[in-house]
Amino acid sequence: MNKSAYKILNTALVCALPVLMFSCRAKDNYQGLEFSPNMYHSVAYEPLKQITDKEAGMWVSNRADGKGEYYNSNEFNPHRMNMREPVAGTVSRNKDGFLPYRIKKDDWETAAKNLNPLPDNDAVLSEGEILYGKFCQPCHGLGDGQGPVGKVMMGVPAYNKGRLAKLSEGHIFHAITFGKGRMGAHGSQLNQKERWQIVRYVQALQQK
Repeated sequence: MNKSAYKILNTALVCALPVLMFSCRAKDNYQGLEFSPNMYHSVAYEPLKQITDKEAGMWVSNRADGKGEYYNSNEFNPHRMNMREPVAGTVSRNKDGFLPYRIKKDDWETAAKNLNPLPDNDAVLSEGEILYGKFCQPCHGLGDGQGPVGKVMMGVPAYNKGRLAKLSEGHIFHAITFGKGRMGAHGSQLNQKERWQIVRYVQALQQK
């Protein structure tokens, strides 16, 4: 390439650059072209991105129904909503099938009536024993209140004596959840299933 041709090419590139930059400027509602727009704007309904304007994006529309490319309202649902609201009064369960535990911290009477939803079998008892060893045994020992921490703190009662021997499963679960006296709450450390597994094992220790 000779010097004259090289100079012409450089001049053309310098002139083309402002034109390219200017073409990227937004004008009115026109935001420029997108490569593979369906990668950015889902064809499926998007519950958190509701666009009700049927004319939206008409400039790039290739839909057979004539609606805009970005129109994504479900016309068959009330108010053209993409996401249906839950039936009134329904409460979601977690992955283990448990309802949210909503008994108030000081409502021991209601808590005491709560029943253990887990089956009374060796598998649940075994899991409860493992969890008890990790979270409870340092204070409560083998139900006798003589764990290494319990000996230092003193006054940790035995499960099989007096009032504790008659505590209901719901009461025990509530105490594990919110704590009681010097015992701290364990609701943030153990999920509902794990707490009920521990309850099953504690009830076995009540009988020893």
